[in-house]
Amino acid sequence: MDFESDPDTSAVRLVEAVLEGGPANLPNELRTHHVLHTDEKIKVPYLDGYEHFECASVTDTGGTPVVFRWTGRTRVAE
Repeated sequence: MDFESDPDTSAVRLVEAVLEGGPANLPNELRTHHVLHTDEKIKVPYLDGYEHFECASVTDTGGTPVVFRWTGRTRVAE
């Protein structure tokens, strides 16, 4: 979504996302993100690759964090 060309930016809403699963040594500061409420996937750079997470729950109006579960890892192409 191109926010600059979107005349109704009030529709843009960030929610707190919590990442579950993945490497046990993934730092805690990488396990919480703010994402658009419409995001379904998160790609987190870590060491020599990316950890991939997909949305497993949606937030309610009470501000409950969205849960994203680990789905796999890819390596950075050389």
